[in-house]
Amino acid sequence: MGMGLSLERRTRRPALCRGIANVATALLFGLVALLTTLAPANAWWNDEWSLRKKITVDVSASGANVTDPIGATPVLVRLHVGNFRFSAAKDDGSDLRFVAGDDKTPLKHHIEKFDSLLGEGLVWVAVPNIAPGARTDIWLYYGNKKALATSDPKGTYDPDTLTVYHFNERGTPAIDSSVWANNAQSVGQPADGSLIGTGLRLDGRAPVTVPASPSLASPDGAALTWSAWIKPAALQPNAALFSRRDGANALVIGVDNGSPFVEVTKAGAVQRSTAGAPVAAGGWHHVAVVAANGQVTLYLDGASYAALSASLPALNTVGLIGGDSSTSASPIAPATAPSAATPSVPPDASAADGGAAPAATPDAGATPAPAPAAAMAGFVGDIDEVQISKVARPAGLIKVMAIGQGPDQAKLMAFSVDEETASWLSGYFAVILKSVTLDGWVVIGILLIMAAISWVVMIDKASYLNKQARANAQFMKGFREIAADLTMLDRGDADDVSTLGGRLTEADAKMMRSSSLYRIYHIGAAEIRHRFSNSQRAPVLSAVSIAAIRAALDSGVVKEMQRLNRLMVVLTIAISGGPFLGLLGTVVGVMITFAAIAASGDVNVNAIAPGIAAALVATVAGLGVAIPALFGYNYLISRIKDLTNDIQVFVDEFVTKMAEFYSADRPDPVEHRIAAE
Repeated sequence: MGMGLSLERRTRRPALCRGIANVATALLFGLVALLTTLAPANAWWNDEWSLRKKITVDVSASGANVTDPIGATPVLVRLHVGNFRFSAAKDDGSDLRFVAGDDKTPLKHHIEKFDSLLGEGLVWVAVPNIAPGARTDIWLYYGNKKALATSDPKGTYDPDTLTVYHFNERGTPAIDSSVWANNAQSVGQPADGSLIGTGLRLDGRAPVTVPASPSLASPDGAALTWSAWIKPAALQPNAALFSRRDGANALVIGVDNGSPFVEVTKAGAVQRSTAGAPVAAGGWHHVAVVAANGQVTLYLDGASYAALSASLPALNTVGLIGGDSSTSASPIAPATAPSAATPSVPPDASAADGGAAPAATPDAGATPAPAPAAAMAGFVGDIDEVQISKVARPAGLIKVMAIGQGPDQAKLMAFSVDEETASWLSGYFAVILKSVTLDGWVVIGILLIMAAISWVVMIDKASYLNKQARANAQFMKGFREIAADLTMLDRGDADDVSTLGGRLTEADAKMMRSSSLYRIYHIGAAEIRHRFSNSQRAPVLSAVSIAAIRAALDSGVVKEMQRLNRLMVVLTIAISGGPFLGLLGTVVGVMITFAAIAASGDVNVNAIAPGIAAALVATVAGLGVAIPALFGYNYLISRIKDLTNDIQVFVDEFVTKMAEFYSADRPDPVEHRIAAE
């Protein structure tokens, strides 16, 4: 028996060592897997950025419901405290990056306004293509304090965009954000709190001049798109929003008593769009004019408002935002044939004669020249986001501009929750781990070893208890079949089990041999066989012999209980020692953090917070060791208690059967056979 038990111990020790190594490896891979699962399922564009947010441009029926073609367009991304964590970004927003829906292609963008203190940001992003009636996703990355600014106004707009005025300058003319650099030639009055950041306040007397650059030169019949946001201060008659006059040609966009209009003058012939429903004063509205193929369309708030069958004339002069010119407003009078009754006077006649030239007498049959047209009044109110393009933008794009830049932007654009990278190189978790001091890592390393050992013990012990439960059940099935000889299951060797005359398979016999009940039974059977090895008579046990055998059985019970409880102390150490080791690491880490504060003399929350958080990691590690060990210990103790009760019950049952089979009152089968003969 001793040889069998020592052999089992020798074979179990290498297995236990291998189990510890396997579980330690499994814990390491489990930690890596946990960190991997914390990261988002989608690929991360760049791990140097710790945060990202999905932005969905929705032109489907559930969103802006735009079914006309749209194409590529810069969209306005409004950031506020409700959809963006300004504290995680750089103060100037230079770490903002926009990536296409494939999470691979960076998008051009530029920042019109970014105020982390007030929690407001306005960013223009060039979206390559917006399909009508569909959803387009882009990603916003931020949270990289080392990032450099990549704001690119010139790259945000396509080459067909000739002028873009955001009006966010103060004391200087408006800067053109397009590649053509058509900067304004006069300074306007800024309007704070405009629809999109800072706008332009017009008083009707001081318009802003748009230069007469070669890029803005418009040939006869050219295409054009002009758009702006307006806020009339009052309902004015014939107020010019934008005018451009070149001799007998002109283009004027204005508001007449609240009704937007477009007026085209070509070779002195004036055409104006019909008046529609007026807009109220004091509200923002998007006005756009698209000219192409002999048709001029006026849009109001993204919808077609009026149309004019005309083509644009050739224009190569300056333009005025918020005003009109009286000199350029006068059309050239048509030439008339001179009358015979009207004397012809040379231009220098009065100078030659030294007197005034005689007044010409008009011919009664001649058509008088038209009087010069009076200039339109300048627009009074606010204007923002003036854009001029040399192509006709599609109707879907005009609608997207009106919705995406206005107060109804929520219909077009949706923001998802922030996603944080969980890699070792970025994110809050990385900041904490990088702040852990050497003493903290020592404590965490000890706790990891304790965790590995406790998990090995729990797994090994649970496997052993399950095996014992199955083996005990198999043994008790055979033990209850004994009717005459109590030692019939035992052949005298602890490693050899009777198969009950072939009724048990070799596998069942092997399982019974590993049973704790069988080992106790083997002790009792050996004691009985030892007492009657040479007797020819029926074995009879006295009360003293039964008591002695009971004592031998009790010693076996003690050894089996020791085997069942072996290594359980490891779990009690993990339960009680893990939290205290973690607390030790936390206290030492906090002490070092405050010592550093005392040495530097700088009390900065941003400086001490990572150190304290790193110190608390030791406590978390201690609890991570203790909590699983506590659950496993309670489960295993309950299983051990059940097996111990089974052993105690078996000992009582064995002693009872022993007293019954080998009592003095039982007849001797040998004498009974002789008497019969």
